Amino acid sequence: MKFINKLRRNEEGATAIEYGLIAALIAVAAITAMQSLGQELSTTFNTTDSAMATANAAV
Repeated sequence: MKFINKLRRNEEGATAIEYGLIAALIAVAAITAMQSLGQELSTTFNTTDSAMATANAAV
């Protein structure tokens, strides 16, 4: 019986779950930000590629 009461009072598992949820939230925010940045980089590189191709064709 003491073991069960000890388990009920133990809050270390709850703290670990909270940290896990915080880490998951940060991961989702980072993925969202990186996707947006990836789209912008893709557009920048495509624009640069087109400009360089045009410049090379003119030479």
